[in-house]
Amino acid sequence: MSGCTPKAAPMAKGKHDVVVDPVTRIEGHLRIEAVVEDGKIVDVRSSSQLFRGLEIILKGRDPRDAQHFTQRSCGVCTYVHALCSTRAVENAVGVDKELPHNATIIRNLVMAAQFMHDHIVHFYHLHALDFVDVTGCLSADVSKTAELAVGVAQTVRKDPKLVSSKEELQKTKDTVKGIVDSGRLGIFTNAYFLGGHPAYILPPEVNLLATDHYLKALHLQVKAARAMAIFGAKNPHTQFTVMGGVTCYEGLTDKYINDYLDLYADIKDFVLDCYIPDLLAVAGFYKDWAAIGGTTNFMSFGEFPTPGGEADLNSRYIKPGVMMNRDLGNVETYDPAMIEEHVKHSWYKEDTPKHPYNGVTDPMYTSLDDKNKYSWSKAPRYNGKAVEVGPLATCLVNYGLGHPEFKTYVDFVLNHLGVGPEALFSTLGRTAGRGIECLITTLKTDEWVNDLKENIAKGDLDICKDWDMSAEAQGVGYVNAPRGGLSHWINIKDSKIDNFQLVVPSTWNIGPRCDNDLPGPLEEALLDNTPIADPERPVEILRTVHSYDPCIACGVHVIDNKTGNVKKFKIL
Repeated sequence: MSGCTPKAAPMAKGKHDVVVDPVTRIEGHLRIEAVVEDGKIVDVRSSSQLFRGLEIILKGRDPRDAQHFTQRSCGVCTYVHALCSTRAVENAVGVDKELPHNATIIRNLVMAAQFMHDHIVHFYHLHALDFVDVTGCLSADVSKTAELAVGVAQTVRKDPKLVSSKEELQKTKDTVKGIVDSGRLGIFTNAYFLGGHPAYILPPEVNLLATDHYLKALHLQVKAARAMAIFGAKNPHTQFTVMGGVTCYEGLTDKYINDYLDLYADIKDFVLDCYIPDLLAVAGFYKDWAAIGGTTNFMSFGEFPTPGGEADLNSRYIKPGVMMNRDLGNVETYDPAMIEEHVKHSWYKEDTPKHPYNGVTDPMYTSLDDKNKYSWSKAPRYNGKAVEVGPLATCLVNYGLGHPEFKTYVDFVLNHLGVGPEALFSTLGRTAGRGIECLITTLKTDEWVNDLKENIAKGDLDICKDWDMSAEAQGVGYVNAPRGGLSHWINIKDSKIDNFQLVVPSTWNIGPRCDNDLPGPLEEALLDNTPIADPERPVEILRTVHSYDPCIACGVHVIDNKTGNVKKFKIL
């Protein structure tokens, strides 16, 4: 396959015991235990290191309260949990079949802003430093970088609105020089690129352009957060969702819609002129990573319901589906009965695999040195198989289904890089998939805004439907969050929560082995061809870990499974 053969990267010889703990630039703390021999990872364990027990906290509470607890699972993708819990209760009581048109569109607009925010932050501030050497920009020719900036900005559209000028690039270079000269490197203190690293290969000019946009993105992402708050009341932890709709009547006014549009216009320009061009520019130098870090099975719940279709996953603009064995020609219909959670290798009382409706959260911690039970995360499986969720899964499922926009932009990225569809099954593909999902969502947002305006113009001001709480009911809410498939499962008894289970994207992706001892997706990905050039600075591990954008209480280690000896390293 063109462009997908790994380069002859330098490999660490012999056996190395490595501990990377904790991984930063993620939400929470991730620990991975693995074995590195002759520059390759040959065994691996992924371990979540914090137990919260939200399922236990929710038991006995009013179902309407669930969203206020669950969205505090995270300070980044907060809205997705609020919406998922809301959808679960709506499904249980049946009001999901009667949601007002405006409520669905407003929810979609807040979710779109969440996607833009999370994807931009992930690429620049959580993942880029695995490939970009910030200090490498100090040797860049600013004039050449300014010329490069023009060409890169024209990747998506011929007449870009955002192009870094020579003056801006010089200011960025001077800023980095000042930081380095001061010796106070802040967040770069433990960066693996300091002093040079064989795995960092970008030219100085690309490093400078990417660093310039890294700094600009710090300000830009605030606008996406503000766009969420226009309808959502605040960010983080939105307060506008209720069972049956939304509460933001002000969102039906021209002022609020125009405020959203003003912020959206700036975000859209950045996505088109900076994010996607930067992604492709950097990826062009790392095409060997199109054959590293792949997994086998994928699942998406789809997102952005059409009005009147909240209860039907297939009504969503981004489609649901399951793809097994990397078969792009065979996308299966998602079946909720196929989901089970395993705990054989998790810090819970050992039990048989259970469907989330029957899920049990009964903690039983052993020890950090336990090689059998090694994570607070459960191990979700679909039809007995580990499945990856997230933007790559969404791209693969929708590409396989022939979704017009996904077909157009996936092919655009593949053609630009000169690689085939097989390149998608990789760390590079995972990172590209996130950009593709962001681009498609960003472009679609125009239509949702116009839909809302047209519906209001018809005199429809309804945003919430009345409903009655059931004494006993069962329901599930699905959200295809920026990090992937999220589901909340609720059992109601005596009008209270009798059981509540959260199955989150990072549980799917970062979870441990299952009852059949099959590795989770991250474990599988790290076992797929991952080279280690410098065991003292294993940036290659970070590249694959960060491509999943973990949102868990977790951390990463590499350990010798025969001796148990470890080394500890601080990482950026």
